[in-house]
Amino acid sequence: MTMKLRAKRFRIRGSDPAPLAAAQPEASAEAVLPTADGSVPVPLPEAPGAPGPDRSPDEVEEIASIRAEDLSGRQLRMARRMAQKHGLPATSDLDAVLLLRREGIDPFQRTALLELVGDGAPPSTSGGSRSMVLNESRTVPQTVPPISLPSPEVRIESSHAADLQRIQQDIARRRRRSTLMLALRLLVFVGLPTLLAGIYYYRIATPLYATKTEFVIQQADNPVASGGLGGLLSSTPFATAQDSMAVQGYLQSREAMKRLDADIGFRSHFSEPGIDPIQRLAPDATEEEAYRLYAENVKIAYDPTEGIIKMEVLASDPKTSVAYSTSLISYAEQQVDQLTQRMREDQMSGARQSYQDAEAKMLAAQQRVVDLQERFKVLSSDVEVGLITGQLSQLESQLLTERLSLEQMQANERPNPARMEPIRRRIQTLRTEIDNARRRLTEDGREGLSLAKVQSELMVAQSDVATRQLLLAHALEALEMARVEANRQTRYLSLSVRPVEPDEAAYPRAFENTMVTLLIFAGIYLMVSMTAAILREQVSS
Repeated sequence: MTMKLRAKRFRIRGSDPAPLAAAQPEASAEAVLPTADGSVPVPLPEAPGAPGPDRSPDEVEEIASIRAEDLSGRQLRMARRMAQKHGLPATSDLDAVLLLRREGIDPFQRTALLELVGDGAPPSTSGGSRSMVLNESRTVPQTVPPISLPSPEVRIESSHAADLQRIQQDIARRRRRSTLMLALRLLVFVGLPTLLAGIYYYRIATPLYATKTEFVIQQADNPVASGGLGGLLSSTPFATAQDSMAVQGYLQSREAMKRLDADIGFRSHFSEPGIDPIQRLAPDATEEEAYRLYAENVKIAYDPTEGIIKMEVLASDPKTSVAYSTSLISYAEQQVDQLTQRMREDQMSGARQSYQDAEAKMLAAQQRVVDLQERFKVLSSDVEVGLITGQLSQLESQLLTERLSLEQMQANERPNPARMEPIRRRIQTLRTEIDNARRRLTEDGREGLSLAKVQSELMVAQSDVATRQLLLAHALEALEMARVEANRQTRYLSLSVRPVEPDEAAYPRAFENTMVTLLIFAGIYLMVSMTAAILREQVSS
């Protein structure tokens, strides 16, 4: 049936199929594909063990090994097309595989397939019709040229390969374009500002010399509070933390800037032509502009853990920097003294006034006692009472003696009246003296107040004197305590690091500042790019 079909096809093309049918009884139908004009090319099969007139035994063995690989018809067609493309004189499909392998070409590799599809079908022969052409030097017919149209499978595979290649080329082109645009944006938005900043810091910026100073504020020891909680905190930085922060705030204030400008000339120094235009202060600059420049060039920091105030002063020359630092330290010392001066004055003035009042009142009470003594002509009421009491005792003794003598005379049978009368008169006189002495103690007389009233007034005045003396002693003690407390409130500024002239400029830090500029603009560019990408995605979705 197959032979009849082949004979019919050859008859259609106007050739005789009989010799071919006799020479090729086992031709494979897989090697036959219709061409563009409907004709069927017949490949030349080779029977195993039947070498051609020009084929060597080695070639026969290689052909046999290729046939043993059991290649499909599609692979054989691909090999024939590849041989035709490279101009190899292949007499059959297996011969095409052999010749390609000898040339170092793998006909079944994917790249070879893509090259075959990309180049298209080879041109047809000059005969016009796709008939078999007999080789003059051989008795067997030659393999027809490749067809102009590939099979549907090849077309599908080549279409997929072409699409993939086109997509890859498009992706690569877009990547190159996006990379170029990214590099351009980075150059404009990041590289150019960084370059300008580097030129300024390395070439234009004025070198500034830094004078560093460190000082601490201390207070006197308090012996009164040394045994309590105050003694524990007095030796820590917390005791003077408030004063240290107050001094820091004062040195960073406008008042300190004005004093520095009036004493040394802050504005005039930074208005010199040698200062770069960015740091230079205009002659007609406002107070706020001068203060901003002062805050940039006078840096003060307080370390609460150690209680140290660190100050760094910048100027265009070392001597000016040291002068600024020395002046600011003197301002700090004055401010430290003013912080506790009012408190110390209030404490001392109150205690001193209390002592003076107590002393004046004590003197007044003492003067009153003296006045009473002079008025009553009594040095001491106790002495006067003792004298009168002693007189009364003597008078009472004499009176008792006289009475006993009188009673003894009256006991006689014949008392002598002449001797009794003087005794009676002496008794009467003693009684009168006793009554007068007693009246002097309790009754007022022509000579003045009674001794009881005098003693009472003198005792009151003397007790007032004693009270005033006690109050004066307390006032004196309070004055001493106020003096100790005032001394404890006194603050001292101690320099731990004194200002020294620098021999090398500390600012600007060109490399660090340039890198900071690079990071800042890179961060801004990154944020803007991410924001734009997010907005673009939201709009597109």
